[in-house]
Amino acid sequence: MFSFFKKRSKIDRLQSKYRKLIAEAFELSRISRAQSDYKYAMAQDVLNEIESIRLNNMKRG
Repeated sequence: MFSFFKKRSKIDRLQSKYRKLIAEAFELSRISRAQSDYKYAMAQDVLNEIESIRLNNMKRG
């Protein structure tokens, strides 16, 4: 009922950001290939950060 009070994890926030960047890259692909590639590269950086966090969590236990 009060899920808006629940704190989201860093991975959840990054996944949301990743989905937003991929959607923007898709929309920009119709207009400007260079801007689309830039957004896609930003999305890849976010994805790499998500993967590194998951690897660190796996190493810890």
